[in-house]
Amino acid sequence: MRTVKEISDLTGISVRTLHYYDEIGLLKPTDKSEAGYRLYDDKALETLQQILFFREFDISLKEIKAVIENPALEKKQILQMQRKMLVAKKERMERLIAGIDDILKGENKMDFEVFSKTELEDMYNSMEARMNEKQKAIFIEQYGSMEEWKKKFLENASTEAVQKNFQKVVEWYGSKEKAMEASKNPENTEIFPAYQKRLGEIVKKLADKKGQDVNSFEVKELVGEYDFVTKQMFQLPDAASMLLELAAAYRTNTEIQAVQDSIYGEGTTEFIGRAIEAFYQKK
Repeated sequence: MRTVKEISDLTGISVRTLHYYDEIGLLKPTDKSEAGYRLYDDKALETLQQILFFREFDISLKEIKAVIENPALEKKQILQMQRKMLVAKKERMERLIAGIDDILKGENKMDFEVFSKTELEDMYNSMEARMNEKQKAIFIEQYGSMEEWKKKFLENASTEAVQKNFQKVVEWYGSKEKAMEASKNPENTEIFPAYQKRLGEIVKKLADKKGQDVNSFEVKELVGEYDFVTKQMFQLPDAASMLLELAAAYRTNTEIQAVQDSIYGEGTTEFIGRAIEAFYQKK
């Protein structure tokens, strides 16, 4: 058994931090001495090593606790999870080192990669796991096999243009980790169409307001509802960046205007774009 002081000296973690981990139930001492001092065995030390590893990736204590306490996760699964994270970090470090080498050589190239090959493969595997047989059949018919579709997906997702789009998604979600989590855990497939239907109804109501002042209460109320549904639909903490990009496209993209205006009336798309921008202007 080791005391808190010994664990602190061994790992570099402060005594106060170890006390806090005990208070929140993240790392409970194995036993206590007769004097009431916390004592830890080798198993507790192993758990602490896992905690420290996850903290290296800025994972919250709440999320770490959920992983460690998950009865469905065995030690091997946790190690595999940590290995994937290490591989992804290693690939990122290698890209950064290569970028520095290029600068030192006078080749100042920009690295646009947001998601590594390992992360893209995880993204694809999650996507394929959610597909039903009918959806898979569509890709098999077009590409010959799911394996060929995977190759095409990874090839396209690695291009500079797509990686730049990924960067926008990361900005919307606030971090790459949150964006990955959202891609792996989308809303229920039955809920998503319901959100789409609701957004369509809001657009129709906005179309009926065309010609009104975009700063009027009625218009802003509808855009506010659009903002709320979008956040729920895409699991976003803030939908402003996404909807402002949409607004810019609505105001300037003639192809989008032609399609949407053919449904809701000429000038509707440009009006909705201005309404969205007005909604966020004073927030």
